[in-house]
Amino acid sequence: MDGIIIINKPQNCTSHDIVYKVKKIVNEKVGHTGTLDPMATGVLPLLIGKGTLCSKYLINHDKIYEVKLKLGAKTSTADIEGETIEEKDVPMEILTKENIEKVLAQFIGKQQQVPPIYSAIKVNGKKLYEYARKGQKVDIEPRNIEIYDICLLKTEQKNNIIEFRVSCSKGTYIRSLCEDIAEKLGTVGHMCGLKRIQVGEFNIKDSITIEELEKNSSTEIIQNKIISIQDIFKEKKSINLNERKLQLFLNGVNITQNFEDGVYKIYNNGRFIGIGIVKDYLLKRDIIV
Repeated sequence: MDGIIIINKPQNCTSHDIVYKVKKIVNEKVGHTGTLDPMATGVLPLLIGKGTLCSKYLINHDKIYEVKLKLGAKTSTADIEGETIEEKDVPMEILTKENIEKVLAQFIGKQQQVPPIYSAIKVNGKKLYEYARKGQKVDIEPRNIEIYDICLLKTEQKNNIIEFRVSCSKGTYIRSLCEDIAEKLGTVGHMCGLKRIQVGEFNIKDSITIEELEKNSSTEIIQNKIISIQDIFKEKKSINLNERKLQLFLNGVNITQNFEDGVYKIYNNGRFIGIGIVKDYLLKRDIIV
């Protein structure tokens, strides 16, 4: 049982909690390609069995989120879990559809973003949230990110909440984006809801909940939901090895191949063997299924 299964993570549990539960169900090694905050829901790709060897290929994916932004109150953590540290009026005129869409459009493109103090980024060997918990100040360097698209989904004027969908690059902090949007609107705000609906090609429509997995933990059900290692690399080119070269490949011997540098699916007489890497016209073994 090797590959990726897409979990629809519920709210108020950690990514580690989900990994632990799935590991008990499938009785295999399980890992993930990146955590989701406990309050966040949605797509959490989990690597199972030899699929854990694919993690290095799956850490730079773009992402799509559905976000709820509460205006009028800023919190210490930039989300609902923090204490309110600032309040500001939210004039009705800033909550018009036209005004919100105009402001959101200003965030499309490449830019620099300052990560929130409550994050796991390390500065001088310590995670930022460790400084925050001790009330210590630290200089946070901005990071390069890109917003590919952002659109308004809904406005709750009564509760000063706007909902939007955003497609963004790896490393984008949605909590910081929420604060920046609120500032552009002329007020303050914090993230009050977050649902990740896509990571790379992994979409929430192909996910399964932990409850469904626990109720239908038969091998057949799980196999139907697992994305195989072969499918993970479906866009990569193939190399077919004869029996002699296959044995050299499996034994870790570099093989001369007249192919461009890159990652390749390896076959032998139509049978999928695994993944190899070509560099300087030498093919070396990477993942064997």
